[in-house]
Amino acid sequence: MMPPEFELRKRLLTAACCALTAVPVAPGWAQTEKYPARPLRIIVPFAPGGSVDLLSRLVGARLSESLGQQVVVDNRSGASGNIGTELAARAAPDGYTLLVNTTPLVVNTVLFSRVPYDVINDFAPVAWLTSSPSLLTVHPSLPVRSVRELLALAKSRPGELNYSSAGPGTNPHISGELFNYLGKVNIVAIHYKGGGPGLVAAAGGEVGVTFTNIAETTAYVKANRLRAIAVSSLKRSKVMPDLPTVAESGLPGYEFVAWHGMLAPKGTSRAVVTLLNERIRKTMTAPDQVKRFDDLGLDVVASTPEELSAHLVRELKKWGPVIRERGMRAE
Repeated sequence: MMPPEFELRKRLLTAACCALTAVPVAPGWAQTEKYPARPLRIIVPFAPGGSVDLLSRLVGARLSESLGQQVVVDNRSGASGNIGTELAARAAPDGYTLLVNTTPLVVNTVLFSRVPYDVINDFAPVAWLTSSPSLLTVHPSLPVRSVRELLALAKSRPGELNYSSAGPGTNPHISGELFNYLGKVNIVAIHYKGGGPGLVAAAGGEVGVTFTNIAETTAYVKANRLRAIAVSSLKRSKVMPDLPTVAESGLPGYEFVAWHGMLAPKGTSRAVVTLLNERIRKTMTAPDQVKRFDDLGLDVVASTPEELSAHLVRELKKWGPVIRERGMRAE
């Protein structure tokens, strides 16, 4: 028979081993020890050429330099951003798949009877990257040079004017319907598969009106393929300081400012989210980068994860009334 002292020692050793194996490894410890050890992917749920795509490539390039790993932009367009967004939500929460999205991330939950993700509970916010106003532009063939003239023309020809949208619930669609809502007009949305195709359609005269990001539209304005008549923010743009706002030039109370946020799948470790946020904020707030974004009409925000989370909640509350009032639906 084993002596009592040896039996007690054996039991204590067994208990200690069980306790050690039962202690969970801190989430993200294994990741952050070597993270990132391979390329990262940013899912853009829209076609190439739009503002989300442009911003993702700019941020991705600097993030790649900072992390020492390649950052690849993966365009997964379709269903007003729902396809790519679901793909990101269902990705492994290991820090190697990220999502950059904008207004459709939240408004789709009101526009569609069902979306394949929960905007609040399926993601770990990383950073609110930028905000930017849109340009209200018209094709040169349209005989208007101001917001007042556009409103007058739309009222005289109800349902006859069209504007290009990047798809239901996208920034151009929401800004266009806000214009209709406040102006009591009915300029009809024509949906394209992304901001790039919608902008090309407007420049080609397929539609008369468009609401698009300054960064992607400036070249068309300079080439006289589109005529800019107003900016959508309450303050004038630093890029086009002589261009009036929609609110000051005929439609009081109008304001639409696009935002772009980066998120990771729910369950991504706090350590990884913190690392990504720190690198993003450091690179985006560097003076040379701020100027670069300013020149593109993008205002750097570079927020904390908590600030992006609060912003998403505000956006959900903000756009519901407009969508319901206009009877906007997407299926």
